[in-house]
Amino acid sequence: MKKLDRDEQSLLKAYEKGTLVSVRPTKAQLRALGDAARATFIKNRRVNIRLSAADLMDIQARAYEEGVPYQTLIASVLHKYVSGRLREARSRRTTRTTRARAKTARAG
Repeated sequence: MKKLDRDEQSLLKAYEKGTLVSVRPTKAQLRALGDAARATFIKNRRVNIRLSAADLMDIQARAYEEGVPYQTLIASVLHKYVSGRLREARSRRTTRTTRARAKTARAG
């Protein structure tokens, strides 16, 4: 099982104690949230891309693990990337190498 972060642990403790309180949104709030969701997920354009067989198999395997169709996973990853919520993780080695190159460039 995945390790819980501090917020998740706090929620779990509150749930186990029975201190969580359910909050019911108003009809206006539900309507506004529904409108926002519909506007966010309108898919009115088609895109065709070519992928390597290996990449497609890896995507399909990951989608299966996540319990979503692979095309939905691809669309989600692209959406997160363009909205700035998906960033490339940089390894410590890459960061050190980048800093060393920058230092060399400044010195030269």
